[in-house]
Amino acid sequence: MTYAKLQNGSDIRGIALEGVDGEAVNLTDEAVYDLARAFATWLSKKTGKKQLRIAVGRDSRLSGQKLQHAITDGLLFDGAQIFDCDMATTPAMFMACVFPQTDCDGSIMITASHLPWNRNGMKFFDKEGGLESHQIKELIEIADTGRFERAAEGSMQKCDLMALYATHLKNIIKEAIQAADYAHPLKDLHIVVDAGNGAGGFFATDVLGPLGADISGSQFLEPDGSFPNHIPNPENKEAMASVCRAVLENKANLGLIFDTDVDRSSAVDEFGNPISRNAIIALAALIAKNDHPATTIVTDSVTSDELHAFLESHGMKHVRFKRGYKNVINEAKRLNENGIDCQLAIETSGHAAYKNNYFLDDGAYLATRIVIEAVKDRLSTRLADLKHPLEEGEFRLPIDGDDFIEYGNAVIERLTRKAADTPFIQAADSNFEGIRLNFDSGHGNGWLLVRMSLHDPILPCNIESNTPGGVKQIKQWLNQALRDETRLDRAILE
Repeated sequence: MTYAKLQNGSDIRGIALEGVDGEAVNLTDEAVYDLARAFATWLSKKTGKKQLRIAVGRDSRLSGQKLQHAITDGLLFDGAQIFDCDMATTPAMFMACVFPQTDCDGSIMITASHLPWNRNGMKFFDKEGGLESHQIKELIEIADTGRFERAAEGSMQKCDLMALYATHLKNIIKEAIQAADYAHPLKDLHIVVDAGNGAGGFFATDVLGPLGADISGSQFLEPDGSFPNHIPNPENKEAMASVCRAVLENKANLGLIFDTDVDRSSAVDEFGNPISRNAIIALAALIAKNDHPATTIVTDSVTSDELHAFLESHGMKHVRFKRGYKNVINEAKRLNENGIDCQLAIETSGHAAYKNNYFLDDGAYLATRIVIEAVKDRLSTRLADLKHPLEEGEFRLPIDGDDFIEYGNAVIERLTRKAADTPFIQAADSNFEGIRLNFDSGHGNGWLLVRMSLHDPILPCNIESNTPGGVKQIKQWLNQALRDETRLDRAILE
């Protein structure tokens, strides 16, 4: 048996619980036990240490506690000194490798982000950050072959990592605001937090509340892996609508929303308007600009032309790169290594990684910086000159059959040739993923991005337009251009 099918980019993800028709459990106790032991072997070889310090934590998922037991059993067997962090967030688990009180060699977070309740997964960190895709492949090879290395008998101790992490965030706020009441710098702010029943409720109760903020109206703070209220996902329309209503109903100054494991976040201004997707990038970029006025901002490929204009009008440079939070982070690191100042890598999904925060995609850190901005000025004022497209849409076209990546890329090549022969279409100047096409004002007045999904047999197609009916026009052109692609399901374009 191979565990390769559990790899999802730089994560491990699978089905952990029965209960959904057609979805058999593959993220078993045995699988996470073997992968945890593989991580210990891999980390021992990398560090040269026999006795490793490894932190283990989980989000609110129903299967988390059972999987955590299997993981710690494997690590104990191989002689690790384990810090049992219980309920935690993904960014906090990395910080277990940074905080001097823990000083771990590595950590494992049990999470599947915003995926359905029956899913779960594993994220791995060492002192350099999250493991890369090729390193996950190395772990899988070790797990598949069973070539584990053992040290002496291990040990385990409880660790209140989230208390350390909450103190860390509170100190950032205190130092930045320098209020007369140093202990309660947020006493004039009313902030509503929506944790979606994930692991983010601590931000309201352990960070904002103790600093004096009014957190009344905050919702779904209690961890519940069945996610009974809404999907814990800042990109989900129902989730954003819920927190927007809560801000308006409670007359709050600010709303904050997290995903399950709190590596993503978005916000709501004082008028109940969502600050997500392009807007959260704009706000995060303005924060980066405070100390680095001409910095470069790396984003994923689906950001709008209006965001590009906003960033450049504020003196920043904008680089669109590939989808995938690790992709944008690694591109930002590469730019810095080449002498180009880049302080922020961020996706429209809410993954935001600042250079001064270890290029860690940390939703609570972004929320902390947003709170600091909200003390200075109303968020609606900060974003007053950010324009938005009149229309937008995403259309995901399923691919039938095997070798879907090769087929999807071939479709994009054929589409590129057709666009080159179409006079009212111009290819974008630079694009690192798929094909991005600009349409003239008489033929949609917008743009189309067609790319291959990172992991699934799907061609996602993003369209934006500044003309009424423009998305429909561009969609019709795309449907016609793809009419001979028999392995594509084009029903959504009809």
